Amino acid sequence: MNKYSELAKPFPESAIHWRVGATNAKKNGGKATKGIALAYLNARDVMERLDLIVGCGNWQDRYPYRGCCELGIRVDDEWIWRADAAGETDVEGIKGQSSDSFKRAAVKFGVGRYLYGLPNEWYDLTGQPWNPFATKPKLPQWATPAGWDRIPADVKKEVYEQTLGALSDGDDSALKEVWDEFNSDEHIQLWSLFDSKQRQSIKSLKGE
Repeated sequence: MNKYSELAKPFPESAIHWRVGATNAKKNGGKATKGIALAYLNARDVMERLDLIVGCGNWQDRYPYRGCCELGIRVDDEWIWRADAAGETDVEGIKGQSSDSFKRAAVKFGVGRYLYGLPNEWYDLTGQPWNPFATKPKLPQWATPAGWDRIPADVKKEVYEQTLGALSDGDDSALKEVWDEFNSDEHIQLWSLFDSKQRQSIKSLKGE
């Protein structure tokens, strides 16, 4: 296990913001009365997470062309780079585009990735852009700092070691046996134990 698991931990609920995703506008004569709440983070919170876990001198970002962010993290004196891109936003244009591409690149290191596993929940809409939901969306327990660590550390360590052993042996049956003991929410937590290369190997062995 390594810093990837620390980068992937949930943020405090106060750091989570919400925007409207899909709506019922088409089914309601063009006026949206309900919408799916999509959670997101501010770029500053992502920066603070990187500063806290890897140190401010051990990460850097660069933008080779508009809309694309390359994020580098130094691990054992070696720079590891991940990149992603985003389109211009409706509110902040190019500035929002850079912020979104930065956050998407950080997701590839596990930062905020758990938010992609949230269920799609419908909420009544207010019609107000800056306060769109009639009631504040709620996070499931597993997506909070308190609920994230419900799998004991010794169990996580065992899963980590058994998974690496299965990868080394190319044993898909052993890998399936380890992961089948946990539900989908717990899979999200366990996924954070592995770096991106290991995750790809797990997917390949599982045939995904």
